[in-house]
Amino acid sequence: QHIVNIVDWLLQYAYDQRASDIHLEPRREIVNMRFRIDGVLHPVYEFPAKVGIAVTSRLKILGRLNVAEKRKPQDGRIKTKNADSKEIELRLSTLPTAFGEKLVMRIFDPQVLQSTFADLGFANEDLNRWRAMTKQPYGIVLVTGPTGSGKTTTLYSTLRELATQEVNVSTVEDPIEMIEPAFNQMQVQNNIDLGFADGLKALMRQDPDIIMVGEIRDLETAEMAVQAALTGHLVLSTLHTNDAPSSVSRLLELGIPPYLIRATLLGVMAQRLVRTLCPNCKTKTKLDATAWAELTAPWKTSQPKSACKPVGCLECRNTGY
Repeated sequence: QHIVNIVDWLLQYAYDQRASDIHLEPRREIVNMRFRIDGVLHPVYEFPAKVGIAVTSRLKILGRLNVAEKRKPQDGRIKTKNADSKEIELRLSTLPTAFGEKLVMRIFDPQVLQSTFADLGFANEDLNRWRAMTKQPYGIVLVTGPTGSGKTTTLYSTLRELATQEVNVSTVEDPIEMIEPAFNQMQVQNNIDLGFADGLKALMRQDPDIIMVGEIRDLETAEMAVQAALTGHLVLSTLHTNDAPSSVSRLLELGIPPYLIRATLLGVMAQRLVRTLCPNCKTKTKLDATAWAELTAPWKTSQPKSACKPVGCLECRNTGY
């Protein structure tokens, strides 16, 4: 019962702290617990080794993983509710290490996925370009960036804007991160050989107008996306590259002929997740012209009278962000 309470507290505390990931890392005598908050890992707690193992086992049971299997990596998911009775989903991943199983949980907060473009921090110019790309009747639009940079959130926000009564919006995802009544969502299931490419092939017979593919990982999925774009569908997807131009190289590397990329690719947007200053403790500070020039070199913005700097308080765990 104590372990059950610890796990309940752990999940609730992580949600209260706005953590995106929970890390349970076994060491020789202890198990470290760290939360990733605003992109930075923070040490939170240390369990004795036995308690840590029990907590990991409890989480594996909740995630329907094999508790006895500790030698190979496993994946699972947990659906739970927070204090406000809102549904939250966690994705579990275990990894055998020198001192036992390391467990990482990714937290999906449905509220985050329902953000507007203003909440996401799009500048007007970027938003106009993005809308111009996604309002086209057919073609491929890609979002790229590192893991956890908010690509899926951007796609969900875009699809919700495009999903009117007149169009059929279908998605192939791994996993479905948020159930949205306006879309037809399909889950990839590799254990029964239902991958992104197979899902896309099936969707093509479902009379779609707009298709969202969770990720383009291989040539087969890329070819199906190109086929969909050539036959008059708008395809939105994500790609793992670090900047926008690299995505063209990535498609070429996968094996898509250059003339097909030219015919189907409407545009690519690369994005990052940037920490903002904590609204409770940020303070105004004077900036000299040199510092401002260094900060805004790419944008050539005129110098303001003052700027804000991070300070650190209890609300932001003394980070200032």
